[in-house]
Amino acid sequence: MKATVHELDYKGSGRAEVWRENEKGNLKKLKLTIPQTLPGEEVQVTVPARRLKRWRTDADKIIAAHEERVEPPCPHFVKCGGCVWQHWQYEGQLKAKTDYVKRALENVNFDPSLVRDTLGMEEPWHYRNKMEFTFAPDGSLGLMEQGNFRNVIPLETCLIAGEDMVKTAMETAEWAEEYALEGYDKEEHTGLLRHLMVRQSFATGEIMLGVFATESPEGRLKEAVNAFVKRIENKFPQVKSIMWLENRDWADRAQSEETHLLSGRDFIYDEMSGYRFRLWFDTFFQTNPLQVQKLVDLALEMAEPKKTEKMMDLFCGVGTFSLPFADKVGSLAGIELVESSIASARRNAEENNVNNTIFLANNAREGIEQMLESFGRPELLLLDPPRSGAGGKVMRKIGRARPERVVYVSCNPDTFATDIKELEAFGYELKTVQPVDLFPQTVHVECVARLERKDS
Repeated sequence: MKATVHELDYKGSGRAEVWRENEKGNLKKLKLTIPQTLPGEEVQVTVPARRLKRWRTDADKIIAAHEERVEPPCPHFVKCGGCVWQHWQYEGQLKAKTDYVKRALENVNFDPSLVRDTLGMEEPWHYRNKMEFTFAPDGSLGLMEQGNFRNVIPLETCLIAGEDMVKTAMETAEWAEEYALEGYDKEEHTGLLRHLMVRQSFATGEIMLGVFATESPEGRLKEAVNAFVKRIENKFPQVKSIMWLENRDWADRAQSEETHLLSGRDFIYDEMSGYRFRLWFDTFFQTNPLQVQKLVDLALEMAEPKKTEKMMDLFCGVGTFSLPFADKVGSLAGIELVESSIASARRNAEENNVNNTIFLANNAREGIEQMLESFGRPELLLLDPPRSGAGGKVMRKIGRARPERVVYVSCNPDTFATDIKELEAFGYELKTVQPVDLFPQTVHVECVARLERKDS
């Protein structure tokens, strides 16, 4: 059956509709989701005989291809879930991301002309500084299959991860195979090896390896684990941290119940905006350092910080924005729910001789109130919330705090649009939105936006 893709869904797959006769001769619509297709493409698909309203299927054949379709360079692209857009020219990806941000703002009645063109990368490959690979039950290492998170696709390479990271991951996979170490079976909840986390600072070159497993590295595993450490130390001197992280929990997350330091330190150093940061295995730090630097520079440009001003940084994490902004303002207060991140932010400020900051471990809503009492009203407020957004209650707290300028850094255009809509009632006007592509070959896009209080 032929179908024409009319749009892409939020995961980057094509959408199409076909009509079929039922047993009574009436036409019924079948909505199709077709991965790795592009808008306007005509494709051949196979659909089930049974009567359904929705169906996900691969294209059997591309009959009429989009003019921007290209051959995916990665041999794993067809099945691997790490990327979804390698078949699309990069310029087309960037335009699609700009259009996505514009639609999100239009949906809540903002002017889409305020959105600039998305800032891309000169080289949109090998940009990630952190990856979490998964072990299959047979011990092979890879990433989850696209659309099927129960199946692991064994990898020989990865074109979005740093090249040194890929080499250390493949070396780990070879070690697991040589010692016949079984992977974890999520269905049966049996097995040993669960995940491999690889993190690298592109600034310092330091690498961290973390093996997540269901047993201690002692006992029956001691010989294999010792061999792993020697192997990595001999071949990769840039690896400054090797950890074994016990995780027996049923939840399929890279988390640790007990952490064993096998070699080096339990953190690595990274640098951003001229500041040095310590990164632990569970530290949140943006995964594309080149583009994050653009985010920070854009935020500074839009915020126009002044030495006479107070600033509040919500969802501040380990201080990615706090430290470079602290140099430009009189005083800065950072708020973050995760206590370990606040401890890191304080340590990072101390190690970088930044002494005009205070950091509070609390949720944003309560933290704003607490800081308003002890710190005072800020002229400038920056927020960088998770994908779920800040939420209406937090945004209304911001509105009542009455900062003169708000800079919103977002990783989700939809929650960003609904969040800033809350500020209109408090007299704020959206001035500009700059999308930035932190995740080439995927649907995700970040934004930096400036809002001003009209009576300021």
